[in-house]
Amino acid sequence: MTSFSSDTDIERIALGVIERTLPKPEWTHAAHFAAAFWVLRRPGMNAEADMPKLIRAYNLSTGVANSDSSGYHETITLASLRAARDWLEKRPETPLHTALNELLTSRYGRSDWLFEYWSKPVLFSVMARRAWIDPDLKPLPF
Repeated sequence: MTSFSSDTDIERIALGVIERTLPKPEWTHAAHFAAAFWVLRRPGMNAEADMPKLIRAYNLSTGVANSDSSGYHETITLASLRAARDWLEKRPETPLHTALNELLTSRYGRSDWLFEYWSKPVLFSVMARRAWIDPDLKPLPF
């Protein structure tokens, strides 16, 4: 489990993704949320529009194809952004690294949290990778 000690740690990851300089082994589940938190709190950025482009470009720069079986996944990205946005909206005065550490120790910090809402066949379908697919098990709480 990754823990962040400052907002600077989060900014380093976000800028590394934007500039495509983040070492590929550092692009973890926690790093995805770190970049999302940074973008969500960044004036002038639109997370739902910007994160997909950033992730796709970063993937390509590290040799990961964005295809029907690898790389960028639209439904996972947008669901994670919804979770991150909800988390941050409930903690408007909380430092970014503190809020992120709290999220990472919650159920949303687990990479399998999505299976409460989507079945594996639906979530891992080509359609869910390409475009938003509503949950098939129960609605998201945010």
